[in-house]
Amino acid sequence: MSKLANSILTQARHSLQAHHLPRIVCCLALLPEKQIWWRPHATSNSVGNLVLHLSGNVRQWIISGLGGVPDQRRRDKEFAERGPISKRLLLTRLRRTVSEACRVLGDLSPAELARARLIQGFRVTGLEAVTHVTEHFAYHTGQIILITKMRLRRDLGFTRLPGEKAKKPGGRRLPAI
Repeated sequence: MSKLANSILTQARHSLQAHHLPRIVCCLALLPEKQIWWRPHATSNSVGNLVLHLSGNVRQWIISGLGGVPDQRRRDKEFAERGPISKRLLLTRLRRTVSEACRVLGDLSPAELARARLIQGFRVTGLEAVTHVTEHFAYHTGQIILITKMRLRRDLGFTRLPGEKAKKPGGRRLPAI
């Protein structure tokens, strides 16, 4: 069980910090400040809202829910924000949150993964919380990528087949992220 727990936690940290976060960082770097708060329509979220939401979700479920830090999340504010909050500040917040969450995940034991707790009103095990956060992070990363592609009208070079080299945005080569 310990080997499986360690494997799950290692993969969760990799997914958040090494796979999805760099894609969000790239999208924010490519978008002009004004574009970060653009919404396709009134019921959609902007990239800025999604970054705030990911920070709030990861903090609530991992840092607070599994790490024991008091939960001070105000979820509605993540979606109500219209900016401008600079991309530098958004990235600093998200990077710090992901880093803290990865530390919490690195300290979890198999027993803590199995233990039930109450997070955001849901009774979940530590494993369910970790799974929720990684899939939620991936889902919204995809939305950020889609919005970025819509605004820039170009391929971002994130997807490649085995054996192909990833392309930099705009056709230049990028190392695989």
